[in-house]
Amino acid sequence: MPGVSRASSYSYSYYSSLYDVHTARTPAPELQRIFGPKSSSIRYDARMIHAAEIAAERAHRHSTERCWHSVKSALLDAQVVPTLPTTEYAKEAGTELQQKFGFTRIQVTSPFDAPVGAVLVYGGRGAGHVEIRTATGFVSDFLSLTPSPRPLLGVYVKRS
Repeated sequence: MPGVSRASSYSYSYYSSLYDVHTARTPAPELQRIFGPKSSSIRYDARMIHAAEIAAERAHRHSTERCWHSVKSALLDAQVVPTLPTTEYAKEAGTELQQKFGFTRIQVTSPFDAPVGAVLVYGGRGAGHVEIRTATGFVSDFLSLTPSPRPLLGVYVKRS
Protein backbone atom coordinates (compact mmCIF):
# COMPACT_ATOMS: atom_id res chain seq x y z
CA MET A 1 0.00 0.00 0.00
CA PRO A 2 1.58 3.31 -1.05
CA GLY A 3 2.78 5.53 1.78
CA VAL A 4 2.41 2.86 4.44
CA SER A 5 5.42 1.06 5.81
CA ARG A 6 4.89 -2.58 6.65
CA ALA A 7 6.88 -4.27 9.35
CA SER A 8 8.22 -7.64 8.29
CA SER A 9 7.28 -9.27 11.57
CA TYR A 10 4.98 -8.57 14.46
CA SER A 11 5.00 -9.74 18.04
CA TYR A 12 1.46 -10.68 19.00
CA SER A 13 -0.21 -11.59 22.22
CA TYR A 14 -3.64 -13.13 22.12
CA TYR A 15 -5.51 -10.04 23.31
CA SER A 16 -3.20 -7.28 22.08
CA SER A 17 -4.44 -4.59 19.74
CA LEU A 18 -2.74 -4.34 16.38
CA TYR A 19 -3.13 -0.56 16.31
CA ASP A 20 0.17 0.97 15.21
CA VAL A 21 0.61 4.66 16.02
CA HIS A 22 3.22 4.95 13.27
CA THR A 23 0.89 3.89 10.44
CA ALA A 24 -2.46 5.19 11.74
CA ARG A 25 -3.58 8.41 10.18
CA THR A 26 -6.51 10.71 9.72
CA PRO A 27 -7.82 10.87 6.17
CA ALA A 28 -6.62 13.70 3.97
CA PRO A 29 -9.15 16.56 3.69
CA GLU A 30 -10.10 15.51 0.15
CA LEU A 31 -10.96 12.00 1.42
CA GLN A 32 -13.08 13.13 4.37
CA ARG A 33 -16.12 13.24 2.06
CA ILE A 34 -15.70 9.49 1.53
CA PHE A 35 -14.84 8.71 5.16
CA GLY A 36 -17.62 10.81 6.63
CA PRO A 37 -18.06 14.10 8.51
CA LYS A 38 -16.49 12.88 11.77
CA SER A 39 -13.43 11.34 10.13
CA SER A 40 -11.05 14.19 10.89
CA SER A 41 -11.14 13.28 14.60
CA ILE A 42 -10.40 9.56 14.10
CA ARG A 43 -7.02 8.02 13.33
CA TYR A 44 -7.58 5.04 11.03
CA ASP A 45 -5.46 1.94 10.95
CA ALA A 46 -4.19 1.79 7.37
CA ARG A 47 -4.45 -2.00 7.41
CA MET A 48 -8.25 -1.76 7.61
CA ILE A 49 -8.35 0.16 4.35
CA HIS A 50 -5.95 -2.39 2.87
CA ALA A 51 -8.26 -5.22 4.03
CA ALA A 52 -11.12 -3.59 2.13
CA GLU A 53 -8.93 -3.42 -0.97
CA ILE A 54 -7.93 -7.10 -0.63
CA ALA A 55 -11.55 -8.19 -0.23
CA ALA A 56 -12.58 -6.13 -3.26
CA GLU A 57 -9.83 -7.70 -5.41
CA ARG A 58 -11.04 -11.21 -4.48
CA ALA A 59 -14.77 -10.56 -4.65
CA HIS A 60 -17.07 -12.49 -6.93
CA ARG A 61 -19.86 -11.02 -9.03
CA HIS A 62 -22.50 -12.71 -6.88
CA SER A 63 -22.62 -14.13 -3.39
CA THR A 64 -20.96 -17.46 -2.75
CA GLU A 65 -22.49 -17.52 0.75
CA ARG A 66 -19.02 -17.29 2.30
CA CYS A 67 -19.06 -13.66 3.46
CA TRP A 68 -17.43 -14.21 6.86
CA HIS A 69 -14.78 -16.48 5.37
CA SER A 70 -13.91 -13.79 2.80
CA VAL A 71 -13.77 -10.99 5.38
CA LYS A 72 -11.69 -13.13 7.78
CA SER A 73 -9.18 -13.85 5.02
CA ALA A 74 -8.92 -10.18 4.02
CA LEU A 75 -8.36 -9.12 7.65
CA LEU A 76 -5.67 -11.78 8.11
CA ASP A 77 -3.90 -11.04 4.84
CA ALA A 78 -3.88 -7.29 5.57
CA GLN A 79 -2.33 -8.14 8.98
CA VAL A 80 -5.25 -6.60 10.86
CA VAL A 81 -5.61 -9.81 12.88
CA PRO A 82 -2.73 -12.15 13.78
CA THR A 83 -4.80 -15.34 13.39
CA LEU A 84 -7.94 -16.28 11.54
CA PRO A 85 -11.06 -15.53 13.62
CA THR A 86 -12.74 -18.74 14.76
CA THR A 87 -16.43 -17.87 15.05
CA GLU A 88 -18.56 -19.83 12.65
CA TYR A 89 -21.41 -17.41 12.01
CA ALA A 90 -21.11 -13.93 10.51
CA LYS A 91 -23.46 -12.46 13.09
CA GLU A 92 -20.97 -13.48 15.83
CA ALA A 93 -18.09 -11.58 14.19
CA GLY A 94 -18.45 -8.35 16.17
CA THR A 95 -18.05 -9.97 19.56
CA GLU A 96 -14.94 -11.85 18.51
CA LEU A 97 -13.38 -8.84 16.78
CA GLN A 98 -13.82 -6.79 19.98
CA GLN A 99 -12.78 -9.43 22.51
CA LYS A 100 -9.82 -11.01 20.70
CA PHE A 101 -8.57 -8.45 18.19
CA GLY A 102 -8.96 -4.98 19.71
CA PHE A 103 -11.74 -3.65 17.49
CA THR A 104 -14.04 -0.89 18.71
CA ARG A 105 -17.75 -0.74 18.02
CA ILE A 106 -18.69 2.74 16.81
CA GLN A 107 -22.09 4.39 17.01
CA VAL A 108 -23.22 4.25 13.40
CA THR A 109 -26.82 3.42 12.55
CA SER A 110 -26.61 3.57 8.75
CA PRO A 111 -24.14 1.43 6.79
CA PHE A 112 -23.62 4.40 4.45
CA ASP A 113 -22.19 6.38 7.39
CA ALA A 114 -19.59 3.70 8.20
CA PRO A 115 -15.99 4.71 7.48
CA VAL A 116 -14.01 3.00 4.73
CA GLY A 117 -12.46 -0.17 6.12
CA ALA A 118 -15.11 -0.65 8.84
CA VAL A 119 -16.49 -4.15 9.38
CA LEU A 120 -20.30 -4.19 9.34
CA VAL A 121 -22.04 -7.08 11.09
CA TYR A 122 -25.66 -7.99 10.38
CA GLY A 123 -28.10 -10.33 12.11
CA GLY A 124 -31.33 -11.87 10.90
CA ARG A 125 -32.19 -15.44 10.09
CA GLY A 126 -29.45 -17.95 9.57
CA ALA A 127 -25.78 -17.10 9.90
CA GLY A 128 -26.18 -13.35 9.38
CA HIS A 129 -23.89 -11.34 7.12
CA VAL A 130 -20.64 -9.40 7.40
CA GLU A 131 -19.05 -6.96 4.97
CA ILE A 132 -16.37 -4.28 4.79
CA ARG A 133 -17.14 -0.70 3.78
CA THR A 134 -15.25 0.44 0.69
CA ALA A 135 -14.96 3.86 -0.91
CA THR A 136 -17.63 2.91 -3.44
CA GLY A 137 -19.84 0.45 -1.55
CA PHE A 138 -19.54 -2.78 0.39
CA VAL A 139 -17.59 -6.01 -0.04
CA SER A 140 -17.62 -9.49 1.45
CA ASP A 141 -17.46 -12.46 -0.91
CA PHE A 142 -19.03 -10.16 -3.53
CA LEU A 143 -19.11 -6.43 -4.31
CA SER A 144 -22.24 -4.35 -3.83
CA LEU A 145 -23.10 -0.68 -4.14
CA THR A 146 -25.74 -1.11 -1.44
CA PRO A 147 -25.45 -2.59 2.06
CA SER A 148 -27.10 -5.77 3.22
CA PRO A 149 -30.85 -5.44 3.91
CA ARG A 150 -30.43 -7.47 7.12
CA PRO A 151 -30.61 -5.72 10.51
CA LEU A 152 -27.30 -3.98 11.32
CA LEU A 153 -25.89 -5.32 14.61
CA GLY A 154 -22.76 -3.17 14.73
CA VAL A 155 -19.96 -1.35 12.95
CA TYR A 156 -16.40 -2.13 14.05
CA VAL A 157 -13.12 -0.32 13.40
CA LYS A 158 -9.50 -0.32 14.54
CA ARG A 159 -8.64 3.12 15.87
CA SER A 160 -6.78 4.86 18.65
